[in-house]
Amino acid sequence: MKNVFRIILVLTIIGLFAWTLVYLYGKSQKPPEEFETESPFVATVIKKAVATGSVVPRKEVLIKPKISGIIDKIYVVPGQKVNKGDLIARVTVIPDMVNLNNAETRLNKSRIELENSKANMERNKTLFASGAISKSEMQVYETAYRNAKEETEAAENNLSLIKEGASKKAGSVSNTLIKSTIAGMILDIPVEEGNSVIESNTFNDGTTIAIIADMSEMIFLGKVDESEVGKLKTGMDLILIIGAIENETFEAKLEYIAPKGVEENGAIQFEIKAALVLKENVFIRAGYSGNADIVLARADSTLVIHESLLQFEKQKPFVEVETTTQIFEKKYIETGLSDGINIQVLSGIDKDAKIKQWNTGAKTDKKTEE
Repeated sequence: MKNVFRIILVLTIIGLFAWTLVYLYGKSQKPPEEFETESPFVATVIKKAVATGSVVPRKEVLIKPKISGIIDKIYVVPGQKVNKGDLIARVTVIPDMVNLNNAETRLNKSRIELENSKANMERNKTLFASGAISKSEMQVYETAYRNAKEETEAAENNLSLIKEGASKKAGSVSNTLIKSTIAGMILDIPVEEGNSVIESNTFNDGTTIAIIADMSEMIFLGKVDESEVGKLKTGMDLILIIGAIENETFEAKLEYIAPKGVEENGAIQFEIKAALVLKENVFIRAGYSGNADIVLARADSTLVIHESLLQFEKQKPFVEVETTTQIFEKKYIETGLSDGINIQVLSGIDKDAKIKQWNTGAKTDKKTEE
């Protein structure tokens, strides 16, 4: 009995040992690797360059006074629409005391001369009527009177300009009434009633009273990096996304590329301008920032695959197509446009092909062959 028990014990130990070896061997074997697949699909591929900038009115005008003074009244508010010639503000003239004194002196002298010329003319009219003087002599006195009269009117107008900002001959105080020079919308009124303003002249740009812009014609003003500017041409389409307006895209047409770049933060940037196509139900405010995708080339409704599916062998692109379950065959393809995510397939596969996802996570150690 003891021998039977020993034999059973030995067989049991041998069995457990064999089972352990089989179990460990099975654990060491990897399960068959399964790859996911995906098929080509039809989409639009757009090759584009990106520009950043803002939307501004094409025509923006700074309204400045024609005469220095103090803002007496402002008739408009920002956001208000105005027509050409509409009243913006009224300026009260504060005359220079030296110029005012000189103008008053000139007027007084001209009036004295006018009275003297008139007296001479009246006195000599009697002599001319009696034949004591000739007609030519009489004309001298009449001419002197007319000159004195013109000088008096000029002196009065000059004094009126200095004191009120307009001459009597003009018939209105046009210099003190600031009017709009274009039709558009008031964007800003940077002054307030009571502020002093300076007229625009050769030596001074003048004080801005109002900023008016035609909001019916907007442009995208942006900048493009030097690495992209060589690909651009006027007439290209832009797809504009404005950060302040969600779920809306706008079309624009490139119409200007700066011939000279400007250095910004160590990079050369070139200015571009594009005419924006407005939408009736969307109001775009001046100064909105936006990003524009400049369409360099596009392929509409074309067969595409995700660019991550591509592999290369000696710089030739190929994909692995499933022939039977988890059995793949290498297929060389001809590619076209790429937007960085999708790439156009010109030939080599059709839309029913099932392409191996070779580079998803740690599923495969396959690497690109150059």
